[in-house]
Amino acid sequence: MKLTYQPFELLLRHTFTIAKFSRTSTPIMLIQIEHEGKIGYGEASMVPYMGESFETATDFLNKVDARQFQYPFDFGSIIAYLDSIAPGNPAIKAGIDIALHDLDGKLQNKPCWQLLGSDPLKMPATSFTIGIDTPEVIIQKVKEAPDCKIIKVKLGRDSDRELIKTIRSVTDKPLFVDANQGWTDLEQSLDLIHWLHEQGVLLIEQPMLKTDIDSNAWLTERSPIPLIGDEAVQRLPDVEKAKGVYHGINIKLMKSAGMYEAHQMILKAKELGLKLMIGCMSETSCATLAGIALAPQCDWADLDGPFLTSNNPYQMPEFVDGKWVLGDDAGLGIKHE
Repeated sequence: MKLTYQPFELLLRHTFTIAKFSRTSTPIMLIQIEHEGKIGYGEASMVPYMGESFETATDFLNKVDARQFQYPFDFGSIIAYLDSIAPGNPAIKAGIDIALHDLDGKLQNKPCWQLLGSDPLKMPATSFTIGIDTPEVIIQKVKEAPDCKIIKVKLGRDSDRELIKTIRSVTDKPLFVDANQGWTDLEQSLDLIHWLHEQGVLLIEQPMLKTDIDSNAWLTERSPIPLIGDEAVQRLPDVEKAKGVYHGINIKLMKSAGMYEAHQMILKAKELGLKLMIGCMSETSCATLAGIALAPQCDWADLDGPFLTSNNPYQMPEFVDGKWVLGDDAGLGIKHE
């Protein structure tokens, strides 16, 4: 096994603003793992608030011994090995895991989605995310939206209702809402949830602080819309903790340390009766294809990374009628420009 990597700055089409910060690009580590003439491609998307960077990723990768990756792969043991190197660092672990899944598919000459047991006919529609902005820019973003059937809106500030009204002035598409822990008052939040329900909102991610378990549970008990744990749900042990606090969870590969653990989280959530959303960070087609491979096992998808970026180094995956299309190519199906 030969592991190589290179840093890449992924540029966003628009300044991306959520409840607590803004940014214009995302540091990415592109990873390749080669074995028996095949190359698996992976990606670590290191959004700043998660605490990873080119420096932390390089430091971690320099400690990785690729000889630990024996084929056929035991992904559970591989994640345990990566966790033994250092705690945290989920994105760079995800990058390695994704590359190994892509390589595994190529070595078996089968698509990753097939190896993971996904059904292409069950692919959910994916949403297109609009960050917090001025009314003029929001209207522009809605008009720029690709062939997506759902708009995802970032809320969490005093202007929440105005933002929704602005979007409703130009589209009647159903909405996902992500408050990014931005709401603080319980009664006001519940009132807003009922109003959002009337506005055609299908779900709300992380309304209150992830540490405020009681408030999130109180809202979940009373909400007419599914409330989804996002920042509160990182890796497998967090799934059990979400039961009774949220209606469902949002799985992101950059939080879960990759595809293997994300799949384990899906199985655990279904066992617990929790709804499932699969989301993303700012990602290229590589990590997006990894999410797409698991998306048919989830209720909702928010896999819009390639739509929001301007220098994707890979081809855009096939997208038809608001949904990603699973192909028959071995591995993830990454196509180079």
